[in-house]
Amino acid sequence: MKYSLSEAASATGKNKTTIQRAIKNGKISASKGDNGSYEIDPSELHRVFPSTTTKTVAQHLESNDAQHTTNATSNSSLARILELEKELAVAHERANGLEAQKDQMADTISDLRKRLDSSEGRITALLSDNRPKRGFLSRLLNRQG
Repeated sequence: MKYSLSEAASATGKNKTTIQRAIKNGKISASKGDNGSYEIDPSELHRVFPSTTTKTVAQHLESNDAQHTTNATSNSSLARILELEKELAVAHERANGLEAQKDQMADTISDLRKRLDSSEGRITALLSDNRPKRGFLSRLLNRQG
């Protein structure tokens, strides 16, 4: 099926005079029908002027590529944010664990200090040894017996 001048113009999004000028300059070959109107082969027309659907598809693809790039950047940013949030949660857990460990160590130190203080009294008592001498006890027992 061949295009008329009007159909060729609407298929390419060009003005009818632009198509007609291209035919007169020899850029597009076309024949005249019985009624004097141009008959333009679609392949001949689209060799010079791309169809509007091709332009629309190309624009759509470019738009999709730009949107895909934007989405990819956005997805990459979101992935990085999630990764950083996980790292932050791990750091908080570690900080909480270290805080608990610090509290436990402080309790242990306090307990050890109390034990040391009570041990000092016992050590002092052992070193001073206020018990009577063995010889004295044996003499005392011998006198009674």
